Amino acid sequence: MSRTTESAIQEAQVAGLPVWSGKPTIEPLHGGLSNASFLVRDGSGAYVARLGRDFPFHHVDRAREAMVTQAAVDLGFAPELVYSAPGVMVSRFIEGHTFAAQDVRMRRDDVASLIRRFHNEMGRHVHGAGFIFWVFHVIRDYARTLEAGGSRLSGRLPEFLAIAAEMEAEQVPMPIIFGHHDLLPANFIDDGKRLWLIDFEYAGFGTAMFDLAGIASNAGFGADEAEALLLAYCGAPPPAGLMRAHAAMQVASLLRETLWSLVSELHLDAPGVDYVAYTSETLAALEAALASYRLSFGKG
Repeated sequence: MSRTTESAIQEAQVAGLPVWSGKPTIEPLHGGLSNASFLVRDGSGAYVARLGRDFPFHHVDRAREAMVTQAAVDLGFAPELVYSAPGVMVSRFIEGHTFAAQDVRMRRDDVASLIRRFHNEMGRHVHGAGFIFWVFHVIRDYARTLEAGGSRLSGRLPEFLAIAAEMEAEQVPMPIIFGHHDLLPANFIDDGKRLWLIDFEYAGFGTAMFDLAGIASNAGFGADEAEALLLAYCGAPPPAGLMRAHAAMQVASLLRETLWSLVSELHLDAPGVDYVAYTSETLAALEAALASYRLSFGKG
């Protein structure tokens, strides 16, 4: 099926949803790495319609995602969810500024405050079977998928797993919270009055460390910025062991993103996304973070 035909089918699917007031206008939204999203305007306002099936190879369950999204809406973290059905969610469109890396760095304290509230409040409002996100399990499971699928980087899997084991050994005990686990800069939106949080595909129980590391690694924080983030989140200067664990988790975050992209090379074909190029980008960031970690913490 051609891209044009696939897009036309998706737009027809969106146009046929039983939520629009009058004839909607539909335009594709670009930038997502795995789902097809559309900006839809009708007689009642503007919305984002997102199409996406279950991705068992990425541990993504759309029914769970919709449940978490509704909990986030109820608590005021996310824009209104106006419709959900298997494979589709429609949320109210937020007129605002989608963050880039520099916005996260400039608004570090606001981001830390938002995520601390998310961690503290969400766990009491989700329901159903508890889903846990532990990045080191995710990495090991991705490695199994990549080996079975004959990934082009299968020969590096032992190296990647050794890095994961090294970073896991540096983690410190922390309370279990409910985390977002995909804190790319573009998942924060500023409407001029407040910050919104979107995209809950990987949300689940875990510790705060992966979200704190994801904020830092995805926005390219330096060591001083990472320490300031932990200070803003914790409300007190972070001890040395926590800083080391955070640095190690940043490496793990980038390793997970690299393996995520490699798995996507095998299983996904999102419009306009070059997964091979994205793998190269994340792998370079991983190698830089690992070199920095070992230089800072004495492992060469």
